[in-house]
Amino acid sequence: MATRYVSYLPMNLHLLQAVQISWSPNLGVTRTEGDCETVLHRPASEVMERPLHVVLGTTAEKARQLDALARQDGRAVEFLYVSLGARDPVPLRLTLGMDAGEATAVVVDMRALLEGAPPVQLSGLASQLSHELRNPLSSVKMAVQTLARNTGLSERDQRRLTIANREIRTLERMLWLVSEYGRDSTPNLEQHAPRSLVQEAMAMVAPELAERRVEVRVDEAPDVPRVRVDAGRLRPVLAQVLLNVAMGLTEGGNVEVSILPDAQGRVRMLLKDPAGALPDEERDSLFEPFECRLARGAGLSLAALRRVLVHQGGDVSAETGPDTAAVFTLTFAA
Repeated sequence: MATRYVSYLPMNLHLLQAVQISWSPNLGVTRTEGDCETVLHRPASEVMERPLHVVLGTTAEKARQLDALARQDGRAVEFLYVSLGARDPVPLRLTLGMDAGEATAVVVDMRALLEGAPPVQLSGLASQLSHELRNPLSSVKMAVQTLARNTGLSERDQRRLTIANREIRTLERMLWLVSEYGRDSTPNLEQHAPRSLVQEAMAMVAPELAERRVEVRVDEAPDVPRVRVDAGRLRPVLAQVLLNVAMGLTEGGNVEVSILPDAQGRVRMLLKDPAGALPDEERDSLFEPFECRLARGAGLSLAALRRVLVHQGGDVSAETGPDTAAVFTLTFAA
């Protein structure tokens, strides 16, 4: 008796962004179910009765190998890296078996499945870095701060210690970003006032803001509700984004933050970056790790901010304002 996929896969393939295709012994597609346009980049009408190798963007020989694996009915898993039309190569995961007497594959676009998720290696690396570097970094910080209290130091040595303190704070923030981007634990959501979140983030980078004589100005609309966030995880990444904006300003400039409710009962926080022009070619990579030049650092701040907000029921987007400045809109669940 043929094994049916419904015994080990959810019925709604659209929710998985997956497609199930079946084919005849001559390798012509006979049946489809699921999200053809997302996974195979063509409607179901253009998949039916087409050769399997054409539908999957692979060779005829590889299609015959997939057919043989499916007919063994051992629920084999295969990975393909294929070209579908004029698009960039796509990584596909195929679960092969028999369904209603036909060879069948459930196909998942791995790129769509993992979009926004950090590499597995990064999660492990982030945890290891936090463990191995935080303690020695704390010891170095304590030693520098102890030396700074020595009133007998020359002005030159005091300046050196000031620089050392600044770089220690930079390393601490970088560890936070790497750790937060790679973290996959459930956030601890609590109600917080949006203005307080900005003020607490400002406090984390207060020395750097003071050095540049940059002020963060918060304009909050009346009756803004409290938002549900994990403040301990949001503050460090929000602080780094505020600092990134401040670094693009001339000394004595202002970082402008607006907080207002929206029509869906959520809260929006608008952060204007006057030096952050958004070229069209960079919009798709703006929140990708190590890709965004607006990060003005290791390229993780915007990626970490989006990851934190999405995991807490919010989001972040960017657009060009009327004066060509970049405007980041952080959305929070109330």
